Amino acid sequence: MAEAALDAVRRELREFPAAARELSVPLAVPYLDKPPTPLHFYRDWVCPSRPCIIRNALQHWPALQKWSLPYLRATVGSTEVSVAVTPDGYADAVRGDRFVMPAERRVPLSFVLDVLEGRAQHPGVLYVQKQCSNLPTELPQLLPDLESHVPWASEALGKVPDAVNFWLGEAAAVTSLHKDPYENLYCVVSGEKHFLLHPPSDRPFIPYELYTPATYQLTEEGTFKVVDEEAMEKVPWIPLDPLAPDLARYPSYSQAQALRCTVRAGEMLYLPALWFHHVQQSQGCIAVNFWYDMEYDLKYSYFQLLDSLTKASGLD
Repeated sequence: MAEAALDAVRRELREFPAAARELSVPLAVPYLDKPPTPLHFYRDWVCPSRPCIIRNALQHWPALQKWSLPYLRATVGSTEVSVAVTPDGYADAVRGDRFVMPAERRVPLSFVLDVLEGRAQHPGVLYVQKQCSNLPTELPQLLPDLESHVPWASEALGKVPDAVNFWLGEAAAVTSLHKDPYENLYCVVSGEKHFLLHPPSDRPFIPYELYTPATYQLTEEGTFKVVDEEAMEKVPWIPLDPLAPDLARYPSYSQAQALRCTVRAGEMLYLPALWFHHVQQSQGCIAVNFWYDMEYDLKYSYFQLLDSLTKASGLD
């Protein structure tokens, strides 16, 4: 009896993503030719949790004309920034039986630019990707070149951003598949970003496992070693690479349907809270994103229920 009930729950969970997709998930990420009004943004995109790419939203930012690698060198080249360093470009990702975080180095931004332009070498892959509002805290000289928030989004969401982050890195730097509890407005200023997305409703097909957290350490010889973080609890993370999924190990993922999109210079991606995303970029891509805290409302509670049922039923 109990096994039959559990099978019924599993069947419903497997059928749920397709039903949700049919109702509310677009086949491709739509484009808007101009920023929406606060009402339209909230009604048409935030409430139904639908991503979109917004053109002509950054035209008034001086950064769009100014920001290039030579401009950054002239303006903030001597400024020290936190840089994530990994052997293979994957920071905060599953490697073997560990969830491995990057080594962090403080270097002048000019050194990062030297590596990006091929003037200098450094072991591994560099990525300026420290969140926690690294733009105002580490590179305040760049703030006059853009807005401190997205006014129509701030009005729609009833709040200012929790963080404003600056991103600059090598083409080999990859962000592994994950989700965030933020409404994310991701603005590409130079170059392009390649996103692979899954709606939250695909959760029954997306595997999570618990991993011992660890950190890369860069040795004096320029090699990497993995050092366990003893005091930290195990980290739930997605072990699967959506670009080369191990379907023998995670067969359910074959039923998930990813959306892929490229965000080019001058474009802004609205990535709704709790959407799974995997990110790649062109060499030297420069981007800024605004994280607005999500509302912990009924929609959030329903996702937590979906997540709990997926785990409890053994679909994970």
